[in-house]
Amino acid sequence: QRLLVLLMGVSGCGKSTTARLLQDRLPNCVFLEGDDFHPAANRNKMTSGQPLNDQDRAPWLAAIHAELVHRWLDADGGMSPDTIVLACSALKARYRSVLVPVDAPFAALVVYLRVDRDALSQRLSARTDHFFNPALLDSQLSALESP
Repeated sequence: QRLLVLLMGVSGCGKSTTARLLQDRLPNCVFLEGDDFHPAANRNKMTSGQPLNDQDRAPWLAAIHAELVHRWLDADGGMSPDTIVLACSALKARYRSVLVPVDAPFAALVVYLRVDRDALSQRLSARTDHFFNPALLDSQLSALESP
């Protein structure tokens, strides 16, 4: 059975760190970083402190879903992974339904990484290697629909 482990939550909650740890411990596992699928316009918007809206996120989510399907359909003729660990904010239920549709060709485990606001703020302020503007934390917390 193919398994998607979707690590979700707001920026700074530890999705990527947790995903790398899982990748190292699970056999035949691939880690996908959701941020890698953002178009330049989204990155620029977030860097400048503007929150993304549903229209901004739609092509990003579609690209991630397409990559999941591509990996498991083994379009390149290589070895298809047993598990994909995806670090993706997936803030709203409808975003998660794009990533994990009812007819998905894989099982899914959604893991919500929840961290209190003060800790998130500290983590985001300490980051120097990411395009996400810490001023956007409250907009993400407002958009978040806990699973």
